[in-house]
Amino acid sequence: MAQVQNVSTGSAGVGTAAASAQKVTAEDTEKRFLTLLVTQMRNQDPLNPLDNAQITTQLAQLSTVSGINELNQTLQALAASFAATQTMQSAAIIGRSVMVAGSRIELSGGQALFGASLTQPVDRLTVSILDPAGKVIHQAEAGPQQAGIVALHWDGMTDAGARAKDGSYSVSITARAGGQSAAVEALAVHRVISVTPGSGGATLNLDGGGSTLFNDVKQII
Repeated sequence: MAQVQNVSTGSAGVGTAAASAQKVTAEDTEKRFLTLLVTQMRNQDPLNPLDNAQITTQLAQLSTVSGINELNQTLQALAASFAATQTMQSAAIIGRSVMVAGSRIELSGGQALFGASLTQPVDRLTVSILDPAGKVIHQAEAGPQQAGIVALHWDGMTDAGARAKDGSYSVSITARAGGQSAAVEALAVHRVISVTPGSGGATLNLDGGGSTLFNDVKQII
């Protein structure tokens, strides 16, 4: 039972072109609207002139359309700024390890770090370590746990009393609460080796060839 324990853990150019095209379209629409309104006023019947309320309503509609276009441009600029800021912040964790969704664990020097994500408190958390062939070589109870991220580790000892070789293994985690199965997500630990910027935010490139979005990181170790 002692082998698995809790541990503490410390596209830009296209976007610019699209925004410019949108701006031109909005300006053209505004010019056409004003031209039609001026023409309408010039050719109105002197005995039945346009109602001031109608003119005010039309101008208000023009202002609303113009305001929406300006708001869209502002939001696009904010999104681009946020993505750039997130990329710079993500660069600070290059070389550090992060917890992300996954079941692959790496045993190195007789230690393997991983974790579990719980949406509710559980009475029982069962951890199974599987070898590359899918055979369970170690199983242990991690006990009751609170909701949130649970950090775990395996010391490499198998149920047969032998020490497993360093390498890749997988973990299967189940949870029960009140006699019923509870939702649990296995978390793998990977080291960040580089960061790739993108319009949707920063992508962290991980050791082993995988990657994850910065927003999908569960915990930074």
